Amino acid sequence: MKKIIKKIYALEDIEHYSRKHLPRPIFGYVSGGSETNSSLRENRRIFEDYKFTPRILKNVSNRTTETKLFGQSWSAPFGISPMGVSALAAYRGDLILAEAAKKSSVPMIMSGSSLIPMEDVISLAPETWFQAYLPGESDRIEKLIGRVEKAGFKTLILTVDVAVMAGRENNLRSGFSTPLRPSLRLAYDGITHPKWTLNTFLRTILLHGMPHFENFFATRGEPIFSSSVNRDFGQRANLNWKHLEQIRKQWKGNLIVKGILDKDDAIIAKEIGAEGIIISNHGGRQLDSAISSLEALESIVPHLKDVSIMVDSGFRRGNDILKALVIGADFVFIGRPFLYAASIAGLEGVEHAINLLKDEIDRNMALLGINSLEELNSSFLRRKKDI
Repeated sequence: MKKIIKKIYALEDIEHYSRKHLPRPIFGYVSGGSETNSSLRENRRIFEDYKFTPRILKNVSNRTTETKLFGQSWSAPFGISPMGVSALAAYRGDLILAEAAKKSSVPMIMSGSSLIPMEDVISLAPETWFQAYLPGESDRIEKLIGRVEKAGFKTLILTVDVAVMAGRENNLRSGFSTPLRPSLRLAYDGITHPKWTLNTFLRTILLHGMPHFENFFATRGEPIFSSSVNRDFGQRANLNWKHLEQIRKQWKGNLIVKGILDKDDAIIAKEIGAEGIIISNHGGRQLDSAISSLEALESIVPHLKDVSIMVDSGFRRGNDILKALVIGADFVFIGRPFLYAASIAGLEGVEHAINLLKDEIDRNMALLGINSLEELNSSFLRRKKDI
């Protein structure tokens, strides 16, 4: 076991060490939100509004965290969220995350803004899901969906909360830009973080060449230093429900819509034929002051039946996950902490982070008085204003 892992007792600890390891621009990109970071902060604060009411003197010796989703059994009720440019934070980041998920029997969603070809990831971990950033252009949509299908993915996620790029002031302050621009500041950050520079950046270029955005479209995208990257990012303003209908007609696997915060949008997604939704404010990285995903979950659940309800944004503890399950989520996704873990300790780090969460869920199931997650119901949770 790597020495640093012995110092990590919770997901919050991982961020501390990753901040030291990563150059400021890279850490700033991963950790930051949009504009004032209001939604980013609220995603964490909201969990304080919900408190447990446990049951006592229950035989809890037969606990299991196993969960079923889309007819498949997973070892826990959480998975790894899609995260762009993961391979800049951790060497071959997408492959590490996918392999850790495979070994731990949890789902991993590969980001469409990743730097490793989707075919490489699905070959390593066949149960990986793919998340697409699609323009409102029928021809490009058809071609990318064809590539995803040919690669062998069974579950497709369409992210819908990125009509335009948000105001990422944090990126500018930390020195991160898209495309990356060589500068004295960037060079200084590389020199002052030699482990990352040698083991991630230079190692990648030496062994695999300059990173490209590999999965935006049906063909290879631009390199990370290309000014054309902005053009590829900026073609989503006309994406609409008719394009989701087009995707549904073409895509035969599980279709999930990610980025929903309103019940009416959730209902439309279901009516078009989505098998699931991911309630999400993009980790506080898109519309600043958007409501938290947990609040949105509570407002959407009563209006949606016969569709898998998943949620992300702000989850860091096993108790956070349990609260979402009580409210009505079927599954939870978590992003940043797993990428931090990959950056400081590779595969072993991500597996350790997954196990920390599993242990927290298992332990707190016992303290709640349950053996199975299916036993959770509204009697286990109170909102502070109602206590």
